[in-house]
This record gives sequence, C-alpha cells and structure tokens, in this order.
Amino acid sequence: MSSDKCVDSVSSHLIEIIGEKDTVKPWEILEVEQQKKIEKGIASSTPPNWVVYPHTQEQLAKVIAEAYRQDWRVLVCGSSSKISWGDLVEAVDIVVSTERINKLIDHAVGDLTVTVEAGMKFCELQSILTTANQFLALDPAIPQDATIGGIVATANTGSFRQRYGSVRDQLLGISFVRADGEIARAGGRVVKNVAGYDLMKLFTGSYGSLGVITQVTFRVYPTQQASETVLLTGDADGVSTAATTLRASALTPTQADLLSTQLVSDLNLGSNLGLIVRFQNIPESVSEQSNRLLEVGKKLGLEGTKFSGSEESDLWKRLQEQIYFTSTDAPIVCKIGILPSAAMKILNSVGRVLIHNSSGLGVARFEHEGEILKMRNLCQSNSGFLSVLMAPVLVKSKIDVWGYNGNALELMQGIKKQFDPKNILNPGRFI
Repeated sequence: MSSDKCVDSVSSHLIEIIGEKDTVKPWEILEVEQQKKIEKGIASSTPPNWVVYPHTQEQLAKVIAEAYRQDWRVLVCGSSSKISWGDLVEAVDIVVSTERINKLIDHAVGDLTVTVEAGMKFCELQSILTTANQFLALDPAIPQDATIGGIVATANTGSFRQRYGSVRDQLLGISFVRADGEIARAGGRVVKNVAGYDLMKLFTGSYGSLGVITQVTFRVYPTQQASETVLLTGDADGVSTAATTLRASALTPTQADLLSTQLVSDLNLGSNLGLIVRFQNIPESVSEQSNRLLEVGKKLGLEGTKFSGSEESDLWKRLQEQIYFTSTDAPIVCKIGILPSAAMKILNSVGRVLIHNSSGLGVARFEHEGEILKMRNLCQSNSGFLSVLMAPVLVKSKIDVWGYNGNALELMQGIKKQFDPKNILNPGRFI
C-alpha cells in the first residue's frame, strides 16, 4: 500500500463498503493503550493504517474480500487480549477486530448447546449460561477480556481439560470468513464446507492464519451443585506418587494441576511442590472424593488443605494471575507439553510452572529470556515441546517462537497456501 495520499480515500472506501461510519478508525486516532496492545503482536515498527470494527459477519466478509482484492495484509483479532500470543505478525496494512460481532445466536437449553458470535466475551457468555444453570467448560487465560473467537483461535482450554477435554472436544460448529471474503460453515447446520478437512479441529489453534472465525457452537454442561479444592504439598516423590495415584484412581476431578515450588510460594501456601485438585458434583460425592485424596496425601507424608466457597474461587483466580499477570508490562509465558510421567523434571527447573495432571500440557512463566531455551531443551529431551505465547517483541524477534521439530511442516504450509494463497491473514503468526 502506498503512502499517505490514499489514506483518506481508502478510509472512505471502507466505510462505504461496510455502510457505517464508526467502523473504520485511522491508526492516528486510536487511544495510546490500544495502539500499544496491537504493537505487541507486530514485528514491524511501521503501524497499520486502519483498524476496522465490523458489526456483522457480512460486513466482515466485505472487508476481507476487499483486502484480498487489494493484497492488503490483515491482522485479525478480537478484544486484543491474546494479540501478542504466538509469533509476531509481519508488517500489516489493516487490523480487523471481531469484538463488535458479539451476539448470542441460539441457546438450546434442553440440547445443552449454545451458538454465539466470535466477538462475545467469555465472561458474558458464562453469565448468560448461568441463568439456565449451565456453563461452558473452559478455563481460558484472561477470562474477563477473552473473546470466544480468540479462545478457539488459540486453543486456550485451561485446567478444565482434566474432566471436559479441550476446545476441540467441545466445539460442535463453526462459521468463518475465508481469505477471499467468502463465508463458510462446518458442523451443525452446514451450508458451505471445504471438503476433506475437519474444519472445527483445523481452525482450533490456527491463530487466525486460515480464516476469520465469526460464529461457533459449543457443547455446554449443567452447573455442578458443590465444589471443593484439595491442595497437597510436599517433596517431589510424594507429589509425583499422589499425581500417579490420582490418574489411576476412580476419582473424577474437574481440574487437577501440578504446581512448581515457585507457584506454591507465590500463593503463600508453602515452599514445596504442589498438586491442586478440584472436585465438582453433588455435595456428598464432592466431600467423599476430597477426603479420599486428603487420605492419599496423608499416607505419603504430604500436607493437605481443603478449600471451598469464596476461598476456593479466590485460590484459582490467584493461581491464574500468577501465570498471566505480573508487575512488568511484558511477561514471558510459554505453553509446554510433556509426558505426565516426566512432569517432575520440569517442575524442578526454573520458573513458575503449571502442568495439567492428565495430559502433561501446561504453562510456564519466566522472568528472563535465557530460561526459555533451557526449558525448551528440557521439554524436547523428554519427548515434549515449548512454544512461546507472550514475550516482549525484542525477545520474540530473536528466538524461534514455535520451536517445531516435527515432520508436518510441509503439510501445514500446504494447508495455509490452500486456505490463504496470498498470505494476507496474520502473515507470519503461525508456522
């Protein structure tokens, strides 16, 4: 895109395409805080020219179609809460946000499904579901700001993976705008599809690189009657044995995570490794399961504490804050994966580390960039991986964010080329 002389005319053109004035904002008039958010996800020092806020899927499709015709590079985002996740996007011409495409489409209470537009915030959807004594079984980062589309695009499940599975497991249908501006759908009431791919699985974790998610249908669950959390702390052998015992037992926790010493300390709960486990069911079941786990911990010489009510909710909230929020403006947060049996090797290393007990997936927060490669080498030597989610722009510009060493790179590049042949959507963000 050439220089400043065409900026005003292009803005007018975009407004004309969409049909609403407040949908197109030149970069210069954005609030400084919003500019800073967007800059965290862009490699170039040259900012985009415009930020566009369509109100409907159809308006969005028109904008993407025009970008395709004009070869504009597009940074796709929701509320920008995860705009810095993954690799830095190359220089872009336009930012397109889905945050105003945020309506509830359908809530089939009896069928336990809900369909919403991608820009709806996670906390708002949970509030709607609560009125019907239901909930979406995800535990994403930054839940107050995260949009549904952003959660799907980054595959951000959280600790509820223990009982309910991943985002992919709960996603029933998806609508999206292709790179050429066409609207496509998969799952549910299929109107248009792309043969050969399971699009719901393909788009989950695609980081906006294949298309712009506009609408999703999720499976939801009844709200549980009671909830209690058990925290076991102690030495590595005891916590490891407790975690293995839990995995092999008939207990059915909704959340179960292994915590590094630093995380336990940050929560003011001791100076040892930890296993935090949440049970949610009818009161009698919750009480019995909590007590059985406490007994396991006691036999292993672990210290056990039970949390309930507001104290329990506060504990899980503080745990997430210790991972994703710091006093610095640019924390380093990574997604890790490891065999559950090798979790103790990771927990005993540097940083604040949380590992889901059932899957071996987790997150790690570091204070210094040198710790990233050290942890990556440790994960890879134990058949695992490390990908950088959040980090300062300077840090991401110096390292391989994804650290991918598998043999599917050519396949993934081929899929990207088929869905986005001009490479206009989040160029450089994903592999």
